[in-house]
Amino acid sequence: MEELGLEELADKQIEELCLKAEEAARKHILSKAPSKNIETLSITAEAEGAKPVSLRVEVDLELSPSTVNIKVKEITDDAVKAAFASAKEYLRGLVCHSKK
Repeated sequence: MEELGLEELADKQIEELCLKAEEAARKHILSKAPSKNIETLSITAEAEGAKPVSLRVEVDLELSPSTVNIKVKEITDDAVKAAFASAKEYLRGLVCHSKK
């Protein structure tokens, strides 16, 4: 992620960053694949370091064998992109608040 000029994040902010990323990934997946077709869904967002913070997002998705016309790789890749976009938005919000 790009440098946004933030001070070191507090533990609560790091936790919120990870939650926002996970929520965005989950929302994206559920918008593309019906929950009844999902056999396994695991989303992990971990932030490491103090300044800069490094965010890692992993998505594991398995659909039922009867599911057709849904590309799992494409959905999971887009879910990771959505997670990073949400994280960036959250961090930009922190920058705005810290400059007031």
